[in-house]
Amino acid sequence: MLATVTFAFLALLFIVVKLVLVVQMKEVCVIERLGKFRAVLQPGLHFLIPFIDRVAYRHETREQVLDIPAQSCISRDNIQISVDGLVYIQVMDGEKASYGIEDYRRASINLAQTTMRSEIGKLNLSQTFSERDTLNETIVSEIDKASDPWGIKVLRYEVRNITPSDNVIHTLEKQMEAERQKRAEITLAEAEKESTINLSEGQRQEAINLSEGDKQKQINEAHGRAQEIAILTQASAEGINLIAKAAALPSGDQAIKMRLLEQFISQTGNILKTADVSIMPSEVAKLEGFFQGMEKVTQNIQGAKS
Repeated sequence: MLATVTFAFLALLFIVVKLVLVVQMKEVCVIERLGKFRAVLQPGLHFLIPFIDRVAYRHETREQVLDIPAQSCISRDNIQISVDGLVYIQVMDGEKASYGIEDYRRASINLAQTTMRSEIGKLNLSQTFSERDTLNETIVSEIDKASDPWGIKVLRYEVRNITPSDNVIHTLEKQMEAERQKRAEITLAEAEKESTINLSEGQRQEAINLSEGDKQKQINEAHGRAQEIAILTQASAEGINLIAKAAALPSGDQAIKMRLLEQFISQTGNILKTADVSIMPSEVAKLEGFFQGMEKVTQNIQGAKS
């Protein structure tokens, strides 16, 4: 009797378990009735027909992160690199995720690898580092198009590591060292060029300043000579006026002739003193003293008469 009750209780419990289905908030359940798709049950309490309905698939509805293993790729400039990444997906349609693909996770990983290999082949090595965002967007777009029949949505893709081979790294280090050396030489050449230009500019400015100074000096000297000539001319004109006035006086002609004779005798004496060759008797130069003595005698006689 006890065994029968126990068996009936277990059978009833089994039927209740098969009858009541509680779907968690983080998933959806795909129900099949007699082996045929019936419905996709959303989170909540549901009732099934025991032995007729069954839960065929359970799918995670939260965002899932799939690790993309590292794989060898060849860039457009024929450099071998190893690339890995992460792909983020989310199940949008439980029916397609159940019947559209055998395993959407494995399919997403393989599709991400092939797409990544294809896109890397379109870029140079330097572009794979500098254009990661563009590469990520392109891979997401390509995977999303292919995965639409699977009922999943590819949210984003992130390239995690891009690692060239050891030989390539060594070559790149040499190339960067050569590039640094080149930039250093260019910098030194530019500095030397700037120094030469500055030096030549300084010399040019110095020459200009000297020429300007010399020009100003000549101008000043010319102005000085002009002023000197003007003063001498004015003095000469005033002297001539005085001579003309003196000539108009009684005995003026005799005084002028006497003055000219005195200047002639004085200049002749100076010439004879400095010249190496005498062109006239040196006694002529002594006439000045003779005339001076005669003048004094005349003055004395006139003073005695008065």
